[in-house]
Formats: sequence, structure tokens, C-alpha cells
Amino acid sequence: MEKSYLTWEEFKKVDLRVGTVTKVETFPEARNPAYKVWVDFGGDLGIRKTSAQITVLYSPEELVGKQVIGVTNFEPKQIGPFMSEFLLTGFADENNNIIIATANSTAPNGAKLI
Repeated sequence: MEKSYLTWEEFKKVDLRVGTVTKVETFPEARNPAYKVWVDFGGDLGIRKTSAQITVLYSPEELVGKQVIGVTNFEPKQIGPFMSEFLLTGFADENNNIIIATANSTAPNGAKLI
């Protein structure tokens, strides 16, 4: 597969922000096991919600209070009866389970990845 490169201008269009998980619920209507996740991105962004297939490695209780990284400038996407407002980022492990991308130290909610 040939590698494709982004320009700096293209990368700057991706709005990657840090926020704190405020609420997590199970999502029984999802095709694959998932949670509904609410994240406080602070300031103008406020609290946004998403659906995430992260049930194997995380419980709802351990997610609340965790700082995560999300793409906040995708168009909202309807996932069954739930409207997803951002993309929670992560990496697949060797079993294809998602490891959430997090901040190593506490950052202000809404801080942009630079």
C-alpha cells in the first residue's frame, strides 16, 4: 500500500480536543456491544456524546472522570436511536479491542491537540 501524506493545512482541519468523560451508559440497541459516552469539552463545545465499542476493556465506572481525545468537527452521525456528536479516538490491540487515546497529564477541557 502506497503511503499518502497530509499537508499541514489538511491536518489543521482535524479538531482533536481533550475532554473529561461525565457519563456512560450501555447501548443495548447497538449492533455490536457499545457504550453511550458523554464528554465535557469545555468552553464553546460543551458536553458532546458519542457511541463507542469499548466495552471489552472498560467499564462505565472506570471511564467517568477519564480525560479522552476526540475529533469534534465531524458531522453528527445517527447510530440507531442515538446521535453521535464526536469521534472518540483510540488504537486497536492485538485482538482488535479499542484502547482509548488519553491525555498523560490533566489538560484543560477543550484544549486542542497541537
